[in-house]
This record gives sequence, structure tokens and C-alpha cells, in this order.
Amino acid sequence: MDKIKLEILGLSSSQSQSGSFALVLGEKKGTRRLPIIIGMFEAQAIAIEIEKITPNRPMTHDLFKSFAHSFDYSVNEILISDLKEGVFFAKIICGNGTKAIEIDARPSDAIAIGLRFNVPIFTYETILSEAGIELTDESEEEESEIKTSEAKTSSKKSKPTGDQLKDLAHDKLQEMLNAALESEDYERAAKIRDEMNRRN
Repeated sequence: MDKIKLEILGLSSSQSQSGSFALVLGEKKGTRRLPIIIGMFEAQAIAIEIEKITPNRPMTHDLFKSFAHSFDYSVNEILISDLKEGVFFAKIICGNGTKAIEIDARPSDAIAIGLRFNVPIFTYETILSEAGIELTDESEEEESEIKTSEAKTSSKKSKPTGDQLKDLAHDKLQEMLNAALESEDYERAAKIRDEMNRRN
């Protein structure tokens, strides 16, 4: 199965779940985005490494790196390996030169560790086609302006919950997805995407 290389595009705080963050991964050679909802501590561990901040004492993911080095193991890559009922699964691919091991992990932990080893992140086409969000260029400027104003207006109003999304037509969901992407509300876009996928 062909693997697709991903890169970290950003972290944004969750607007609906207190203490949660949306980790946005992007296709290295493409326009699809893969938003994953993660916890506050995992987001902090990822942000610290992205910003190259050195904590006073080693964090859990730093401890993993020290432990691996002590036993001559290195991490080779991170793989977002599966998606079951809206939950992402990941593997840390590591080895010691003679033996390769795959360690099951949450994507947030796997990515936090992968950053510390400076290794690439991959996923499969099946996962990206099922859970990825395609960014498209709007051909008409006017349509783009309407969606931007809708996104600003919708951020002031109460946003539909998961149950309310079920009652909306596919065209309306697509319109809301475009507005969420325009305003970079990837968490909301992920919920709309999940509802659209559920119907297929």
C-alpha cells in the first residue's frame, strides 16, 4: 500500500471542546488536510518541540527518546495507520539496525515523539481519501467573499451540533465545510466531513 508523506501545518484550540486542540496535517505534495483532535498536554508537547523550547526537566516524550537512545534504537518514521469509527491509530516505526519494530500509539504521542527524532510522518491513501479535507480554489471572487462573510457571521452565532448536522442537506453541509475551511476552523470542518462520510 502506497504511503503519503504529511507535514504539520499547525495547531489550533478547539472551539467546542475545552482543553482540546486540532492538529492539522497536510499532504506534502497536495492540497488535502487531515485534522486530528488531540488533548491539551499532547498539543503542548508538540508545540514545545516545534518551537524548540527546552523544558527544565524532560517531558514524557523526551524520556522516550533518551530511553530509545540508551538501548541503541532509533525512530525511522511515524505512520497514521488506521481510522476506525472516527478514531485515528498510529504506529511508531523504529529499529536498531538489525531489528525493526512497530509500536502502537495514539497519533498525538507518535507525532510528538517523531518530532523529537526528526522523522517523516506518513499515512495511507485510504485514510486520506476517507478523512482528508480537500482545499479548493474558488473560481469566482464573489463566491469567496460570500463564504468569508458567512464564516464570520456563523462564528458569532451558535454553530450546529453533531445532531443538528444530521438534519442538513448535503449541499448545505458542503457550503458549511467550505466556510469552515475559509475561516481555518479545522475542528468544525472535521465534524462536517465526518457527517458527510457517514452518509456515503
